[in-house]
Amino acid sequence: MAKIVFLELEGWEEPIIRRELSGHDLVLLKEKLAPEIISRISDAEILSIFIYSRITRDVLEQLPRLKAIVTRSTGYDHIDLDACRERGVEVYNIPDYGSNTVAEFTFLLIMALLRRLKEIQESKWFDPVKLRGHELQGKTIGVVGTGRIGSYVVKLAHAFGMKILAYDIYPRKELVEKYGVKYVDLETLLKNSDIITLHLPLTKETYHLINRNNIHLIKRGAILVNTARGPLVETEALVEALDKGILAGAALDVIEGERVLREEMDIIYGRKEYSLEELKKGLEAHILMKYPNVIITPHIAYNTWEAVHRILDKTINTIKQVLEGKQPSNKVA
Repeated sequence: MAKIVFLELEGWEEPIIRRELSGHDLVLLKEKLAPEIISRISDAEILSIFIYSRITRDVLEQLPRLKAIVTRSTGYDHIDLDACRERGVEVYNIPDYGSNTVAEFTFLLIMALLRRLKEIQESKWFDPVKLRGHELQGKTIGVVGTGRIGSYVVKLAHAFGMKILAYDIYPRKELVEKYGVKYVDLETLLKNSDIITLHLPLTKETYHLINRNNIHLIKRGAILVNTARGPLVETEALVEALDKGILAGAALDVIEGERVLREEMDIIYGRKEYSLEELKKGLEAHILMKYPNVIITPHIAYNTWEAVHRILDKTINTIKQVLEGKQPSNKVA
């Protein structure tokens, strides 16, 4: 019998977990990882978390029996992989729970920007000229990252009759052959795309991929969409590009100041401490929210009933394989 801990759960998930992992010592909590939680789960052998629980070297030292972490997300930048490797803790993600889910939301944001939905909602007077938008057909979309989600974005873009540029260090021949994708370097993509959409993991190499040094290369009047990870885009550079009219708009499901926005009440009541840099990013996020041509959503591109059920199913299957001594294919460390 293994000690298995789930954090950041919703109520509907608990009976499914108890049924599928019966016979094990289960701790099922709705809270994210925090100091007071760690003391309650110090004997955990398998830990399942979501993106708001950060696994640091210090956390791992307080979980001496931990053998595996399963994050119920594709991204794993909230986990110190090097520290996990040093301690022999295996890490698994859920890489393919909803490529279509995030891709569909990406196009929701694109169309909301092009058809000026936010401005329409906030407009006091109906002015058909002022609120005139743009269509997708014939536009050039630049897809940065053509993994599972980026590839689905390509599929949808092709269906809309768009021209498709892509940037990825691992080009996919099938996308070229099936959808007419043209792989180019990042600079060429920025210069020639009407719509730029980001679909990369956050790594040391992709941190501030869009920054003050290259954002001025963007085709004037283009729009930027980010449904991947906030720090792919340098917020100061984004504000500057909007102010100078380089970008006609931006739609962000993720943003650098995301954590501060989510935990503002903790800041107000002094329940948590934040670095000056984190607070700065939170302030920048508030500034962006006031732009009429900027749409910010609270990291929900993945969030459909179908997708969250797939996430839970794949998480449970991964844990079962670990318990059986198998090697799941979704291991990242």
